[in-house]
Amino acid sequence: MAVRDILRYPHPLLGQASAAITELGESALETLLSDLVDTLDSSPGVALAAPQIGYPLRAIIVDVSRERWPERRVGHGRVILLNPRLLESSEQQVVREGCLSVPDFTGDVPRFQRVLVEGLEPGGRAVVLESQGYEAIAFQHEIDHLDGLLFLDRLVSRRRDLFPRRTTGRS
Repeated sequence: MAVRDILRYPHPLLGQASAAITELGESALETLLSDLVDTLDSSPGVALAAPQIGYPLRAIIVDVSRERWPERRVGHGRVILLNPRLLESSEQQVVREGCLSVPDFTGDVPRFQRVLVEGLEPGGRAVVLESQGYEAIAFQHEIDHLDGLLFLDRLVSRRRDLFPRRTTGRS
């Protein structure tokens, strides 16, 4: 429906936990999801959470097939989830991460290499997805947004682990 502006840190909505989607009218849900898709499609990113475009609701879109590096494109394709949550995680590592809401910086963040994610598809069907690698990192990053966290909040040390972005490539 519309390409929305992506909120930037330190916008207060980015630091707030989002509400579960329980009784959102079909038209309102369709608008939210359409705005998420349209905004992601017009951005250089591979994932987006509803709070980043001004909706304080638990909805995300992840599509690592958009990534410019072929080895990172492995995943489930375009995934839209309502009320997602991590069920399991394993194999923690430190990865370089960026964010559309913090476009001028990247950081070294501890993330899990494998995750099990549960949520609802837009039609209401419950799904559980096993994800690994770059896609698993994207799911963790977007679920953090729903909890009011940015990758900045996951840094061990801002002085040691935060870096100015050198290019405007995807994150």
